[in-house]
Amino acid sequence: MKNLTVEEVRQSARSLTNEISRLANRPIRIMEVCGTHTVAIFKAGIRQLLPEQVELVSGPGCPVCVTPNDYLDTAIAYSRKQDVIITTFGDMLKVPGSTSTLLLEKAQGADIRIVYSPLESLAVATNNPDKKVVFLAVGFETTAPTAAATVLAAEQAGLENFFVLTSHKLVPPALKALLDDRTTKVDGFLLPGHVSAVIGEQPYQFLIDEYHTPAVIGGFEALDILQAVYRLVKQLDEGKPQLENHYRRVVRAAGNSTARAVLEKVYCPADSNWRGIGVIPYSGLAVNTDYRHFDALVNLPVEVERLQEHKGCRCGEVLRGMIKPGECALFSKLCTPEHPVGACMVSVEGTCAAWFKYGAGRWQL
Repeated sequence: MKNLTVEEVRQSARSLTNEISRLANRPIRIMEVCGTHTVAIFKAGIRQLLPEQVELVSGPGCPVCVTPNDYLDTAIAYSRKQDVIITTFGDMLKVPGSTSTLLLEKAQGADIRIVYSPLESLAVATNNPDKKVVFLAVGFETTAPTAAATVLAAEQAGLENFFVLTSHKLVPPALKALLDDRTTKVDGFLLPGHVSAVIGEQPYQFLIDEYHTPAVIGGFEALDILQAVYRLVKQLDEGKPQLENHYRRVVRAAGNSTARAVLEKVYCPADSNWRGIGVIPYSGLAVNTDYRHFDALVNLPVEVERLQEHKGCRCGEVLRGMIKPGECALFSKLCTPEHPVGACMVSVEGTCAAWFKYGAGRWQL
């Protein structure tokens, strides 16, 4: 997208919103799948620009949010072992497990280190040969290739004390599960730009062929989002569902073949448990047999205490687009970013965190 003046942005936004209003002659629910889209929509005031007939609902596009309690409980159990160092991205620290968080465990003496790249974990393993280093491999197709590349680098370096605790998720199977759930009402999908940059367009084709649901890959600027919404509304108006890529400056039709090759070498599709949705067939990644010696669950036995999630938390319903965060009785009261009860309030990309931070602030053209 070329650089535009402020006035050109205003004019383009007016034109798009006017067209959306003209075409939206019935209630329309569009799900933005990506958490980055959710935050961008709030920052730009997109919801306030759209007509009342067009509703944007957030989906399961925040990797921290969809990571279930059993994974957190397992990570916490590992952190309590004296010979284990946990390496993780910072947004995992405050995610509630059944009885604790990694942040609380760290405060009580657990060796938990924040890294900005999985590769940093290899230096930790090299410098601590008497410890077992467990990297919390969480994320969608966007971050999974870097975790896979780290496993390959560990193999090349001959490291025997580095392991991954994997909870990578795949977006397309989750979309299928949402459409198969009759309680989820979605007329079209604003597809994630980051994930699509890796997997390309073809993995989404089933949305059109099997479910006849419009889908548009979109970028993260305000006009990117408005353009994607316009295309979705136009498809619905014409009754011609299509898969469109309106983020071509980043997303190629075939995606990133190098990243996909690394993924396929280290991982294979496996059933995976999603917070609020349940187990979705082949929606996650498991370590392939050739690299199973890096799999923490296979090589490091640990006893895990598993209890129930907070009974009042409705994060799962938020992730399915069934309710808005404000409909949860805990939202902004017992559950805040400083003291999150549910995972949706933890990450900056979490729907509840975005609603809490940005609320219903207005942006005028």
